[in-house]
Amino acid sequence: MTSWLRVLALGLLLAGSGVGAEEARQAAPAYDPELAARTGADARGMRSYVLVILKSSSTPVPKGEARDAMFRGHFANMERLAKEGKLVLAGPLDGVDGWRGLFVLAVDDLDEARALVATDPVVAQGEMVPELHKYYGSAALMLINELHAKLQPPKPAE
Repeated sequence: MTSWLRVLALGLLLAGSGVGAEEARQAAPAYDPELAARTGADARGMRSYVLVILKSSSTPVPKGEARDAMFRGHFANMERLAKEGKLVLAGPLDGVDGWRGLFVLAVDDLDEARALVATDPVVAQGEMVPELHKYYGSAALMLINELHAKLQPPKPAE
């Protein structure tokens, strides 16, 4: 949302509370050029991504140790891509119509996204089939992994 639109929305929200336009402008978040640069934000605070929908394939890996190892590799691969700053969002879907999960990759090139997705064991072993789409969204998504780390308690020592 552009800054003038934020100010307008905040002004409308505060209109009934007796807060004037000047107070609303002062309450609007300040532009942070360093944060914008760090997240790859353009003039709208947005950036390009690739959205990946992971769908069930017609050749699932049978239950057992090989499947368990494949999913351990899937989670390790997601962690690696997140640490590299390539995977900004991931999660399971409800399985309806075979839709199993999603990735949002911080790349703007479909070929680069395909190469990254091909490193995932669930794709490499045929458990899931990726569907890729270009996506233009808030550069704030780049902060999710950093924020998530602050919400997730430390893992117990093994």
